[in-house]
Amino acid sequence: METSDQTPAAKPRVTITYCTGCNWLLRAGWMAQELLQTFTEQLGEVALIPGYGGVYEIRVDGELIWERKRDGGFPDAKEIKKRLRDVIEPGRDLGHIDRSGA
Repeated sequence: METSDQTPAAKPRVTITYCTGCNWLLRAGWMAQELLQTFTEQLGEVALIPGYGGVYEIRVDGELIWERKRDGGFPDAKEIKKRLRDVIEPGRDLGHIDRSGA
């Protein structure tokens, strides 16, 4: 039963492109799980796309929010959740993720 106002087609689509030669499938799958767990009702899809050449990119409806070479390595879940939130639901509080530790 759909509990959101949006149909799946109207919800954002996240893609994670990962290098198959580098064996980054598990990393990409873990990130997909993290995003789906946090944005349960807000996402229409998280797709894993095999690539090559050291690629690791995360996009929201085609907009690049993380690129391994450009952004300096692999993101932690906290950073990607913030970047995704800033695109799809800027006013949302992510709880402990938004609070800095002292």
